[in-house]
Amino acid sequence: MRCLACALLFIGGVAQAADFSGKVIAVLDGDTLLVLRGGKPVKVRLAGIDAPEKAQPYGVASQQSLADLVMDKQIGVVSRAVDDYGRLVATVSIGEINVNHEQVRRGMAWEYSRFHNNHEVLALQRDAQQAMRGLWAGEAIAPAQWRKQHPAGFVPQHSPIGAPDGAACGDKTHCSEMTSCEEARHYLAKCGVETMDGDGDGVPCEALCAPQ
Repeated sequence: MRCLACALLFIGGVAQAADFSGKVIAVLDGDTLLVLRGGKPVKVRLAGIDAPEKAQPYGVASQQSLADLVMDKQIGVVSRAVDDYGRLVATVSIGEINVNHEQVRRGMAWEYSRFHNNHEVLALQRDAQQAMRGLWAGEAIAPAQWRKQHPAGFVPQHSPIGAPDGAACGDKTHCSEMTSCEEARHYLAKCGVETMDGDGDGVPCEALCAPQ
């Protein structure tokens, strides 16, 4: 029985992470998208790269670069895993363009493989650095280093690109500040405020959104 339960969990995880195509409905930052899959939004994290936080220099530029590539377009998603936040970690393509690689080529993200040994992406990064493209035009600070310097977790004021009018992201970060389940879902899905989903089950603010 225990083995059966494990098998079902494994099958469920594989199904969730299956490859698919869908339309991009929002760009949350330089390496995170919302994609419609079966009529539902799915948060996708670009694998193997790390873009500047939006509070960093070039953070908003990186977000805009990704939006220019994919916003409102059909993309291919090749899933690699589901991360601790429930996001699909994936390679994204549009036509013949590998979007993950293109962000690095433009100088809008760093190579960020597990052992920093993706030689193809590292070559793109070196080329962008030598050409002083994007973030390499200034004093580049890797996002991981920036996050260590800002451990409190800055919540940016910028709206996701693709957010509907009247649905901007404010400075709310806790469920106690939410007035409805709809607002909590907006802050989680559209604004990327992961404190709304403390247990990582995809349901924000259970007191507001749990089924009755």
